[in-house]
Amino acid sequence: QVHLVESGGDSVQAGGSLRLSCAASGDTDRSMYMGWFRQGPGKEREGVASIDRDGSIAYADFVEGRFTISQDNAKNTLYLQMNSLKPEDSSMYYCAADSQKRWLLPLYKYWGQGTQVTVSS
Repeated sequence: QVHLVESGGDSVQAGGSLRLSCAASGDTDRSMYMGWFRQGPGKEREGVASIDRDGSIAYADFVEGRFTISQDNAKNTLYLQMNSLKPEDSSMYYCAADSQKRWLLPLYKYWGQGTQVTVSS
């Protein structure tokens, strides 16, 4: 079992930045593949970024170079640095983990509870 806890969500103005964190605990050997997702009210959950333990990274097209995913394996923590935020980035952001590669597909086995990001214009 893997337990994920997100933090760092906040309300910011357009153009601002936030850094989300996701602390993993438990059987972290089962979290070799991790990702960030977001889901707004009435919308489907969509992949934002994913990363493997070997550093392979993927981003959704809408990121457009504004976000950076990273991880600190020693701390079992996943990060998402978000810059140049737009109102349309407002959403609940979730981190996810799995022992299999899932890239940006919402098929991960383990999920956190989410952290809210609100961007005002």
